[in-house]
Amino acid sequence: MIALLDDDDEEVIHHVEEKLLSLGVSVIPILEHEWGSILNLTHQQKIENVIHRIQFDNLLTALRHWRDSEEQDLLDGVYIIAKYRYPDLDKQVLINEIDRIRLDIWLELHFDLSSFEKVRIINHILYQVHGFKGNTDQYHDPQNSFINVVLESKRGNPIMLAVVYMLIAQRLNIPIYGVNLPQHFVLAYKEENFTIQAQDPFNIKHKLDPKEGKVLFYINAFNQGAVFSKANLEQFLRQIKIEPKLEFFEPCDNPDIIKRVLRNLVVAYEKIGKQSKVSEVREMLSILGEPLLSDFEDTTPGEDDEE
Repeated sequence: MIALLDDDDEEVIHHVEEKLLSLGVSVIPILEHEWGSILNLTHQQKIENVIHRIQFDNLLTALRHWRDSEEQDLLDGVYIIAKYRYPDLDKQVLINEIDRIRLDIWLELHFDLSSFEKVRIINHILYQVHGFKGNTDQYHDPQNSFINVVLESKRGNPIMLAVVYMLIAQRLNIPIYGVNLPQHFVLAYKEENFTIQAQDPFNIKHKLDPKEGKVLFYINAFNQGAVFSKANLEQFLRQIKIEPKLEFFEPCDNPDIIKRVLRNLVVAYEKIGKQSKVSEVREMLSILGEPLLSDFEDTTPGEDDEE
């Protein structure tokens, strides 16, 4: 059947492709094995296209399940996006790296630390010890939107650095959440109404709720975790001529974060002329019920500095 992908009859090729697609991910190892034994580059490309279509259909199914799930876990969401570019990515690799950084931070935490002191420790471990920083040299590189690449390279765009910061903080029971600003993405530290279970850093006792408590201050993950106030945020909105709305000052939910990552990915692929990838990422966005919104694209460094 795979040999028929190189047939001269387009109708035959179409039927073979549809049959292979219907077999799903189970046929991918066979396709990959056959690819290695074929010398014809055109035939190889046809096999690659079938593999990609199977993987992409599987990814869309996973995204629909995530959309319909009760928890809509943030790590699961960015993991699905990463699998678009890295289909063989193991989620456990991400968990291990996040837990490694989290443990380094936990070892420095104490019960009597203030919110600012906790952020100072997170910033020191994340930016000075592990070397995370904003990717200002290649700001619109699509790689900045893939969590595995950001964790490995220690470079990312505002939203993915914020995601890393959030995932680590929340696993320490520290109530830090994403704020979906126009042209930028920052973090909010909310009031704490519980105690960190310091005797067991890997056992989360309290379910964090972004709707609980008031915002104490904001954090710019793209700028080494710089802390700023609501007044600074209002000033930023005035600078970009956007009317302040309540949603710009309060945490957003995980679907909004995933949509934002996908929108940035659309922009990144548009800038390098990858129109087929633009179409596929837009299809992912459509599953979440969200078209591309240009006023929520992240600006280049220097245009979005609210400190």
